[in-house]
Amino acid sequence: METEHLKVEHDGLTFDVKLSGPARGPWVVLLHGFPVDSRCWDDVVPRLHEAGLRTVTFDQRGYSPGARPEHVEDYRLEKLVGDVLGVLGHLNIAYSMIVGHDWGGIVAWHLAAKHPERFTGLVAVSTGHPSAMKEALEAGSDQRERSSYISTFVKPKAEQLLTEDNGVRLTRHGVTPEEVAPLLEPGALTGPLNWYRANFTGDIAATLACPPVEIPTTMVWSDGDTALGREQAEFSGRHVYGDYRFSVIEGIDHWVPQKAAKAVASEISLRSALY
Repeated sequence: METEHLKVEHDGLTFDVKLSGPARGPWVVLLHGFPVDSRCWDDVVPRLHEAGLRTVTFDQRGYSPGARPEHVEDYRLEKLVGDVLGVLGHLNIAYSMIVGHDWGGIVAWHLAAKHPERFTGLVAVSTGHPSAMKEALEAGSDQRERSSYISTFVKPKAEQLLTEDNGVRLTRHGVTPEEVAPLLEPGALTGPLNWYRANFTGDIAATLACPPVEIPTTMVWSDGDTALGREQAEFSGRHVYGDYRFSVIEGIDHWVPQKAAKAVASEISLRSALY
């Protein structure tokens, strides 16, 4: 199907947006995570179209070349949430399903919890509800060790460290050379890293605090994920007060949209059908 490429203005920034799928299909918004852009959904999107769904993907703050503010505080979570609402408002999309992976999952949880009137359902991939993450950290699980990489990401020289030798530290952890290439451009990695600097320093618990979710929700977790453990995913059900499904994908690492596109698309389609 033909893909429509748009430039959407919001908060003084310009976002690169792609629309595609059946003209009258229900909308699904897909949010990418770190450090990849919206192309991570490229193998998921056609499968959603086959299921009759219409998709919105966009390169978020720090990823779209026209949306790279220089100050760390411009990447606070409320800004990231506001970007999604701003893009949807520009597109006149009143209702949609919301899907997010990794950092996109954190944004999606907050959107679903704080703006339930805007979303028909949530599919969170890999990243559990922020309260479930807090519980996993307090439960004596290995999640604190799994999250130890964040201390590197918030350092001033993280860009230099992660782009050395053509981004070998990223490729060692499963990011493909094709996904790394855009990040090697001067200044391209600063915005994505500022998501961590703005939200994983200071009073992190207060920054990430999220109400319970009352819309239908699916939590998708892969058992090969080295960054996000089972507890933070499984505990998410405690913070969903509507229909809830927990789905485990076996044998897949953290990069679920790219490596398990069929399974992810199936879960999104099922959640849409249950609405």
